[in-house]
Amino acid sequence: MGATQEKYKVLLVDDEPIILRSLKVAIPWEELGLAIVGEARNGEAALQLIEETAPQIIISDIRMPVIDGIALMKEVLPRSSKLIFIFISGYGEFEYAREALRQGAFDYLLKPIDHDELTEMLTRAIARLKRQKENEQLMLSVQTLSMLARERMYAEFTLGNPRPLQHLKWLENSELEGEYFMAVVRLDQYASLTAQWSVEEKRLWLFAVRNILEEWSLENGVLSVFPFYNGEWILLFPGSLSSVRTELGEQLTAGIKRYSKLECSVGISRITQGIDQLSTVYPLACKALYQRFYSGQAGVFLDEETAAGGSREVKYPKELELALIESIRTVDLERMLSLFDEMSAFIEAQGLPQELAERLIIEMIVVLYRQFEHLNMHTDWSLEGLLSRLHGLGTLSAMIAALKMEFREWMLESNKSATREDGRSVVEKSMRYIEANYHKDLSIEEVAEVADLSISHFCTLFKQISGYTFLEFATHCRMEKAKYILQNSNVKVYQVAPLVGYQDPRYFTQVFKKATGKTPTEYREENSRQAN
Repeated sequence: MGATQEKYKVLLVDDEPIILRSLKVAIPWEELGLAIVGEARNGEAALQLIEETAPQIIISDIRMPVIDGIALMKEVLPRSSKLIFIFISGYGEFEYAREALRQGAFDYLLKPIDHDELTEMLTRAIARLKRQKENEQLMLSVQTLSMLARERMYAEFTLGNPRPLQHLKWLENSELEGEYFMAVVRLDQYASLTAQWSVEEKRLWLFAVRNILEEWSLENGVLSVFPFYNGEWILLFPGSLSSVRTELGEQLTAGIKRYSKLECSVGISRITQGIDQLSTVYPLACKALYQRFYSGQAGVFLDEETAAGGSREVKYPKELELALIESIRTVDLERMLSLFDEMSAFIEAQGLPQELAERLIIEMIVVLYRQFEHLNMHTDWSLEGLLSRLHGLGTLSAMIAALKMEFREWMLESNKSATREDGRSVVEKSMRYIEANYHKDLSIEEVAEVADLSISHFCTLFKQISGYTFLEFATHCRMEKAKYILQNSNVKVYQVAPLVGYQDPRYFTQVFKKATGKTPTEYREENSRQAN
């Protein structure tokens, strides 16, 4: 008989015996590969049991006497960061439950407990634990570093910035040497959603969607998944899955709707090959997404090699689009309005029928709107509202006039609200934030959120003004603090690492030596000799 797979351990915490009893009998623990290793009636008893049994999953009432659920989690998570907490909450405790999510809970469910919902949560928790186990095995390997670098490299190529990346040459023989296709996942009505959400809610929602996408990607053979713009993610699939593109897209949209209650649409490109084609297929996947505005509802839209019936090929005015983007970036209203006149002249000179003219205008509008969004220049403008108004107009001149009026308002409103800090002060604020939080597990998403910029715009602006990349500056802060600690205290080297944001002392030593030319021990010895 082969070795059976080790079960994940679960601890139940609730001061109501009836709930503990129902949980034990209603959930198919054995079938899920879980084992209940203890029950506690309060937070104090739970702390003791956690020490004794080392569970991986804790299902706890959120409200308990003495030590409540959140206090229990805050006590335990710093020591066991991979512990999964699922909270049981009453209907009147939504704010409390949301705070639990903010503090690191996996999920929560409301009383009376829906056992199917809990079973589904546990299935997702198990998937996370399995992923964590795999990640632990990779954590110190080159493969993990390559994954992080690959995500950044893919984003650069998708933006059309094929930088030499000499230090990442070893990544170029990637899975993209073979055939692949791209899916662009975009939340519907993103602008109106962000108008409703607080900064914290926005962070939580985007984090939740990314988690859903990553878990789904692991199970469906996705080569890579990464956020591109706020509210938009890119997934890269092997070409072998091309025949089921629509089904994959439908599974994606259904999964996001099921777990987050948010609607999204997916644009899927044709098959291509080679990493340098990322910037070519991204516009194609986005172009497929434009069909969302014709369909009137969320869905999956494919970029096809040829249109049905061999319809007329239209030359897209790329230079005009780039000039319009530049006019938005430089907030040049007069230039923008004159370029819309040039667009009208271009369409007229091509002699396009109304349907093709409208499609070209809509493609251009969506690109320009994304530029406003990318630069955080919009507030609660409605792209969908503008597109539906244009669709009802019968002539080219009426469409261009409506377009100029709408974009003029957007530009003026952006200019008016440009009491926002200029680029330099935004970067300085970001640098102060990094300096204050370098010892934490800082992500670029978190700092871009503080700067109120999209990730790609933040990266460009930060490098341009500070001269550092985000990672370079965070590392610089960590090394300066490490040197100070080594010089002015007797803290052991392995204890310095977590104080400056590194959980692995060996990795800290490697980074320190690369930055200073010396190991932490050598640095301390040399500086103490100088002091003497």
